[in-house]
Amino acid sequence: MPENQNIEWKESWRDEYLKWICGFANAKGGKIIIGKNDKGEVVGIPNAKRLMDDLPNKIVTNLGIICDVDLKDEDGKDYIEIDVKPYDVLISYQGKYHYRSGSTKQELKGNALNEFLLKKAGKTWDDVIEPRAKLENIDIAAIEAFKKGATSSKRLPFIAAEKNIERILDNLLLLEDGKLKRSAILLFGKNPCRFFINAFVKIGRFGKTDDDLKFQEIVESNAYQLADKTLEVLDRKFFVSPITYDGLQRIEGWEYPYEAIREVILNAVVHRDYMGAPIQISVYDDKLIVWNEGSLPEDLTIEDLKIKHSSRPHNPILASAFFKGGLIEAWGRGTIKIINECKKAGLPEPLIENVSGGISVTIFKTKIVKANVYKSKELNKRQQKALEFINDNGKIKNADYQIINNVSKRTASRELKEMVDKRILELSGVGAGANYSKKNQL
Repeated sequence: MPENQNIEWKESWRDEYLKWICGFANAKGGKIIIGKNDKGEVVGIPNAKRLMDDLPNKIVTNLGIICDVDLKDEDGKDYIEIDVKPYDVLISYQGKYHYRSGSTKQELKGNALNEFLLKKAGKTWDDVIEPRAKLENIDIAAIEAFKKGATSSKRLPFIAAEKNIERILDNLLLLEDGKLKRSAILLFGKNPCRFFINAFVKIGRFGKTDDDLKFQEIVESNAYQLADKTLEVLDRKFFVSPITYDGLQRIEGWEYPYEAIREVILNAVVHRDYMGAPIQISVYDDKLIVWNEGSLPEDLTIEDLKIKHSSRPHNPILASAFFKGGLIEAWGRGTIKIINECKKAGLPEPLIENVSGGISVTIFKTKIVKANVYKSKELNKRQQKALEFINDNGKIKNADYQIINNVSKRTASRELKEMVDKRILELSGVGAGANYSKKNQL
């Protein structure tokens, strides 16, 4: 029987191992085997029979639970197997709560303990009644925005005609016995921060180092509208919009793929721990980082997020309303969408990490360009500039080439044709509407 997250080997008994029994009881159960070394080899215990009499009493007295304690032998050596079953109620040892996570034991404190108590009660943080909240704290404009999203997404097509606010909230599982839940205030509250102090987004613009904070901004809003309001602030104060031209018409684009950033923020709003720090967005010259406090479910890894995976949001009531309002998908495809949007824009795959007790998503601004293209194809600086323009915009016209390089139409035509002849670009269309885009192999 190999040691794993549900089995622990100990050469001899110590009363401190009651913490491990407590941790197993609060998790998925497990076994502690006394008389085996860390290689799983039986070393035996000399006082096995006496320990067999003592252990059940120690466990009941200190933990209040009953475990199966069996005496076994191998090659004439005695060892004891303690089989711990999972318990629906929270078990403590000397007033402290322990939990087996993976192959380690941790003591539950603060927010982690609160979350665990809710889980044992079959609740999540957003499913709890907020006793201070009243219907007058609900923003009617936010409800109307939700109705519009739910109607246009066709997920709640009949809600457009519903005028009764309480009925809408009840149908969204935001009421219990006529009282508002935390999720109701978060989703549609006039000022959620009055109830949950960290229910906002903090944005900072940094220089070359993390301690070089140029300026910052706070975005406060109900959760349903928070992502779009955050994007407005990012666009207005933090991003440099790339300028393109369609003939003589000036067009302002986005520094990062809009849908990717929006999806990252929506994910952060749905999955964050609202008892912890606010969502934090750090903007640099070459990247953007979105961090939210919280953790992945135990059996879900960072790599799992890159493929289709089960959807288990930290705040399921909140997530359900987001889905019905047309903001997110319900099938664990949010992170896949983020990755695909970045790839579509020619950006590297985003970096997803466990950082400082939360999940961090980094979107890089630097476009993917093969390092040897300029050298091997012998491109001049204007042609290199054109490639960067295409990286940002997907294509370039003769008029665009003239503007960004301050050259004549004749020069633009000649140098673009050179890039086509070198199989760097391909031409589509004719005349003023002709576009040049990169060939797939570049």
